[in-house]
Amino acid sequence: MDMQIRNGRVLLPDGDVRRTDITVADGVIRELGGARNGQPSLDVRGRLVLPGIVDLHGDGFERHIMPRAGVSFERALGLLDTDRTMTANGITTAFHGLTVSWEPGLRSRDAAHAFLSDFAAVRGRLGCDTRLHLRFETYNLPALNEVQAWLRDGLVDMLAFNDHIDAMFSNLDRYAKMSGYLDRTGLNRDQFIARITEIRERAEAVPAGIERLAGAAVERNIPMASHDDPDPATRAWYHGLGCAISEFPLDEATARTARELGGKVVLGAPNALRGKSHINRLMARDAVRMGLCDVLTSDYFYPSLLQAAFALAREKVCPFPEAWGLVSAGPAKAVGLTDRGAIEPGRRADLVVVDDADPALPCAVLTMRQGAPVFSAGDLMG
Repeated sequence: MDMQIRNGRVLLPDGDVRRTDITVADGVIRELGGARNGQPSLDVRGRLVLPGIVDLHGDGFERHIMPRAGVSFERALGLLDTDRTMTANGITTAFHGLTVSWEPGLRSRDAAHAFLSDFAAVRGRLGCDTRLHLRFETYNLPALNEVQAWLRDGLVDMLAFNDHIDAMFSNLDRYAKMSGYLDRTGLNRDQFIARITEIRERAEAVPAGIERLAGAAVERNIPMASHDDPDPATRAWYHGLGCAISEFPLDEATARTARELGGKVVLGAPNALRGKSHINRLMARDAVRMGLCDVLTSDYFYPSLLQAAFALAREKVCPFPEAWGLVSAGPAKAVGLTDRGAIEPGRRADLVVVDDADPALPCAVLTMRQGAPVFSAGDLMG
């Protein structure tokens, strides 16, 4: 879609916010400033024009598929509904966090196969550039061959290594957590405990399985993350396997090690927005202040990305250009997407127009993917 976006307050790569026009042609930003007579134009009336949000880790789609315990809807419907939610909140690139676990139920092998099938069927209808972030539970050793085949066949855009065994054992007597596990798996408490006890006996074989999948990902240049790194030694081990992204490190020392090794640190936008961790781990705002955060992700709540960037600036945690970089340029760079994340000639015209008249509740009024509107609200589009 060729057009000119006029009268916007545009966030530029140098951090300046300047009134200028953006010329878009063939899905790419061609020019900043200047007028082209006869070209269709859109007057955004002084609103902010920002690079589209890139979300590296979102598993909120699970709640669109299973919105209530024991109540599931068609995955295709859930994925379409998720897409509407994401584009309405300025997300133009998203990595769905599909967990492939040893658990039965929502995160099982069968559920993963059904997801891949439905995702392939609806992908062309999605407004957001949606990709697959495969969250591999490291104790799921019987799935190694299959996951390696998915990597080989180009089905996976990002690979993360998850290990929730110890955390699950520590939560066996916590009603809220255990209820979540049982709802998700369809097991009763005794069955779940028996299952997780059996799975933990695989511990000695887990590192070799991780190394095998990491090697396959490196061969295909697939970005990798380790999830919930508990300490610097674990982060260093994963980094040595070519896994350069530390996703939700548990403490400052681990995050600092990730950065010292040249890796990227990913934290949750819900944490940054709320100003606290819901499980008492590393505070995102503290990490941002210390320069130990490269990326914010939606995690379980898609609206948090846009809102967190404005909240960080509003509460003087960091300047707004830096805050927006955590949800756009930062994640794009972390996974090698060099064609987006900034408003400058040659980049994709993935843009979000934000009405910030109410500083406490900014909202997206137009989201564009490669210059084509995928969400609009209000009267901008006539």
